[in-house]
Amino acid sequence: MTDEQTGLFELPQRYVDLQAEAHRLAASCEDVADRADEADRFDPDVRERLAASGLCEVVVAAEYGGRFEAVDSLAVTVVREQLAAVSDHLDSMFAMQGIGSFAVSVAGSDAVRKQWLPQVAALEAIAAIGLTEPGVGSDLRAITTTVEEHDGELVVNGHKSFITNAPDASFFAVLAKEDDGYSLVFVPADAPGVTVTTPHQILAPHVLGDVVLEDVRVPVDHRLGEPGQGFRLMLSTLATFRVSVAGASVGLAEAALHEAVAHATTREQFGMPLAKLGGVPASLATCWVEIEAARAITYRAAAAAARDPLAGLHLSSIAKVHATEACGRVVDRCVQVMGRFGLVRGGKMERIYREARPMRIYEGSTEVILDSLAKKLVKDLAQ
Repeated sequence: MTDEQTGLFELPQRYVDLQAEAHRLAASCEDVADRADEADRFDPDVRERLAASGLCEVVVAAEYGGRFEAVDSLAVTVVREQLAAVSDHLDSMFAMQGIGSFAVSVAGSDAVRKQWLPQVAALEAIAAIGLTEPGVGSDLRAITTTVEEHDGELVVNGHKSFITNAPDASFFAVLAKEDDGYSLVFVPADAPGVTVTTPHQILAPHVLGDVVLEDVRVPVDHRLGEPGQGFRLMLSTLATFRVSVAGASVGLAEAALHEAVAHATTREQFGMPLAKLGGVPASLATCWVEIEAARAITYRAAAAAARDPLAGLHLSSIAKVHATEACGRVVDRCVQVMGRFGLVRGGKMERIYREARPMRIYEGSTEVILDSLAKKLVKDLAQ
């Protein structure tokens, strides 16, 4: 095989370097990961270390203090793979800076971008996006939050629920109905009429909250893009960041496998290591196979998204489904290999098990994504 052919299956050096940089940051947070991953507010040590690393620059364009000319899906994905292997809290803190600010990057007014995006890159401002509501999850066209333009201002009313980063957010990109369409509105967290509550928590604790907006007034230039462009901007965000969930899933699955292998090679039963006993070798090998397959489709999809996010959205969706579902199987299998030691309350394996489950739901549940993929498949083959 020629060097050129080999290169097709390897990350370019800049991503390898970025991977190593993210690995060093993750390793530096290992001592606080157990505590941070139980937190419902930003862990100060994790925030300080992430800010000092400069890695949040990856999710902002260079023009506004970012690392690359434009946000690069593959760069975000390889970083998340490393961070998620150590701390879900760290991974979420990094990823949400991009997910919450992307619509600002591509459609915000010059004034909003210049004021806020450099702060996002430096982790001085915390980004969040407000989509779901108490009665609305995947069917976002059913939202009841509204925005109206009055006397040179936008007036926002509504209730957003299960919003990541809400208790610590500096701003929200809020999806709202506007006339017959939907718009995204930039809302500073300290704007009068914004109230954040914390009525929910999930099995893998998260910085999570509800956001109530009562006659919140912001300047007209806080509308992101033109009126009615909300869903297009939201789709662009998904197209850029959805595949990174697959990267985080690969990292988490690999962390589980490392725990299982360490246990199986040191624990002896019936006079031999578990790694040589019964079905354990096959279980470990199957985990490895699933992880490498997931990594392959994830990197391919992320590279496609880096070139053209919307054109590669189907690949990002495929990678998200495949990697998150594989992660669930791998983690479950690793718990089985470890037996009662995989069930210990407060152990790393328990934390990994809880963190793996939400990945199949957020940023598009498996069922919703498969439904969209099926429609695209039928449409494409019918042409």
